[in-house]
Amino acid sequence: MKAVRIHGWSQPPSIEEIDPPARSAGRSLVRMQAATVGHIDRTVWGGRFLRHPPLPYVPGVEAAGIVIESDRFQAGQRVWLRGAGLGTLTDGTWRECIAAPDEALGLLPDNVPMPLGAAFFSPCTSAWVALHEIAKLQAGERVLVTGATGAVGSLVLQLALELGAKASAVVSDAAAAAALPAGVDAVVFDGAADALSGLGVDALIDTVGGPVLAAALPAVVAGGRAVLIGYTAGNELRLELANFMLRDVSLLPLNMFRRDAVGRAMAPALLARLGDGRLRLEVRSFALSEAASALEWIAQRGHRGRAVLVPDPAVA
Repeated sequence: MKAVRIHGWSQPPSIEEIDPPARSAGRSLVRMQAATVGHIDRTVWGGRFLRHPPLPYVPGVEAAGIVIESDRFQAGQRVWLRGAGLGTLTDGTWRECIAAPDEALGLLPDNVPMPLGAAFFSPCTSAWVALHEIAKLQAGERVLVTGATGAVGSLVLQLALELGAKASAVVSDAAAAAALPAGVDAVVFDGAADALSGLGVDALIDTVGGPVLAAALPAVVAGGRAVLIGYTAGNELRLELANFMLRDVSLLPLNMFRRDAVGRAMAPALLARLGDGRLRLEVRSFALSEAASALEWIAQRGHRGRAVLVPDPAVA
């Protein structure tokens, strides 16, 4: 079978023919139909993750496919896969046939396309947990979202509107503002330190970190809360402690590894919303042999949606 393999940290991925995996007790064999390329995959690939598989390894923490053989699922069932060490401790999902622990699998509804089924879990559950479990946002409250055109940010906005909150989004220009959902106020950020300070929101959902987070924090009212999801704009935050303590804003990091059970419990409801169109998530497909291009694409500032790998077309 074909698989993408990494032979050294940050080295270009290669497409190779390897032996298909054998199934063992407690594991399922799945024919991959789509496998997500995400920022966690880039972090592992770069050797910067806290855990990583031994080299060489097959990347990929998420996927969707068809069950081939399993003790828990029927052959032919549509499933999504995520977690249980895939792509972080053991070989992952960027291969035509995946051997995965049974607990990594969930049923995928027929009305959810495979690429969307592969890509939904991380952004949808992160957005849900950030809003409902950590920020505890209420109807009528004001929320500001950074990285609003990205996968997580766009879902945060949609879920906030569904909740009945008043949503604003930090954007870089008018083109990004035009892509926001109806009912969301756009706030153009030009890099000025005080550009966002007068907004007065109850909650901030930050998906990018760095200088954007530093500029957005003063927008939160005293006693408000800020949920930290990502750091694509920078991994450091400088605070003037006296002013920050006076404002009494809670900094609340999101760790979905610790909250995986909550995410899995919400997955069916989130898939139902995606299936009937209440939620939307953009997905761009790359062939398995284009893994290097997918890794490059998700690192580009301003890209929208998620990247997935799909099996290369069969050669006639």
